[in-house]
This record gives sequence, C-alpha cells and structure tokens, in this order.
Amino acid sequence: MSYLHSIGQYFIMIRGIFERFTKRSVLKELIFKEIDELIIGSLGIVAFLSFFIGGVVALQTALNLNNPLIPKELIAFAARQSIILEFSPTFISIIMAGKVGSFITSSIGSMRVTEQIDALEVMGINSLNYLIFPKIIAMLTYPFVIAISMFLGIVGAYVSAVFGGFVGADTFITGLQDDFEGYHVFYAFFKTFLFAMILATIPSFHGYYMTGGSLEVGKASTTSFVWTSVVIIITNYVVTQLLLS
Repeated sequence: MSYLHSIGQYFIMIRGIFERFTKRSVLKELIFKEIDELIIGSLGIVAFLSFFIGGVVALQTALNLNNPLIPKELIAFAARQSIILEFSPTFISIIMAGKVGSFITSSIGSMRVTEQIDALEVMGINSLNYLIFPKIIAMLTYPFVIAISMFLGIVGAYVSAVFGGFVGADTFITGLQDDFEGYHVFYAFFKTFLFAMILATIPSFHGYYMTGGSLEVGKASTTSFVWTSVVIIITNYVVTQLLLS
C-alpha cells in the first residue's frame, strides 16, 4: 500500500508542477541555472567515461576476435552498436542518477529541512513549479549530453583499435558504416528523453516529500539513486521490447 501511495503522490506532484506558474522572468533565470548545474556540470565526467569505455569496448572485442575468418570490421561495428544502443543512453543515465539525481534530492531536501519550501508557499509561490519545472526544462537538453557521449565513445573506440594496432583506420571506418540503421539512433534518443524526465522528477519527488532532519537528506539521496536506477532499467527493458522486438 505504501508503494501505491507513493506512486499516487508522485503523479499528484507531476500535476502540481504545471499549475500556478511562476513569473516567466524568474523561471528563465532558474532554467539557465539548472542547465549550468545539471547539464554543463556533468559534461566532464560524461566525456571521461565515454571516451575510455568506448576504448575498452573496442579493445575487448579486438582481443576476443581469435578466428581469422571473422572480419576486422566487426570491431568497429560492435563498438558502434554497443555505444549507441546501450552504453551512452542507459549506462550514462545510471551514472547521472548518482550525480545529478543525488544533487537534486539533496538540494530540494535541504530546502525542506530548513523550511524554505514552506516559506515559498506562504509567499503564494507554487513551490512545485518553482523548484521542479526548471529542472524538467533543463533536462530536455540531456539528449545533447548523450550525443556527445556517443561521439566520444566512438572516438575512444577508434583510438583504442587503430592506435592499438588491432585494425587499420580505413577498416575501422568501413565497419563503423556497415549496416548502419538510423532507426537505432531514434531509439537511443527516444529512451534518452524518457530517462531525462525520470532523472528530473524521481529525485525531485524524494527531496520534496522527505521528512526529518539533515541526516534524512543523505538517506533520501541514496533512496533516490536506487529508485531512479531501477526505473531507468525497467523503462529501458520496456522501450527495447516495444521498439526493437
């Protein structure tokens, strides 16, 4: 029953976000602030992980190609498919659940503990719209982060495979272009958009409705990360079944 109550409360929160909008000029400033903190502030870790994981994927594929009958183009093909279909949209989103999700939960939770949210309500401001709506709009730019992740992942795979001496540059490019389907890119960005909404709303829910003191803020952040990751993985499974089966 508690889970059903939480789900119901979550959808009530979603409805409340789009009621009694805050002044447009204020929202504009908040949105740019959230883009800076949530998106631009995450580019460093995303770039680092994407480049080296792409390199590892190519390296592992190359080291396991023991059969001389298997074409070397498969190294680039496998790296491209792994990065575009799963690594960039899903793995990076789980990393972001820890970084961005925990930040959102702790920042909103701290405002709840210090009664700043109550103060907003007393002033007649819709705290749900003021606090969460800018985060949702900021996370609409999240697919650009995943696009950068895809690019750097493939660059990392290229560097690992070509400069590691496993395959020639022309052969790698040929494998990268082999059997390319634009629909796979659509699939990746479609689920990235869903993950962005999950990353913005579930951590906000855990921060907004938390109770207790500063110790509970940390617990709420941990719970937020767990549930955000679980929902991302389940959503990934459902979307894959619907769009790729």
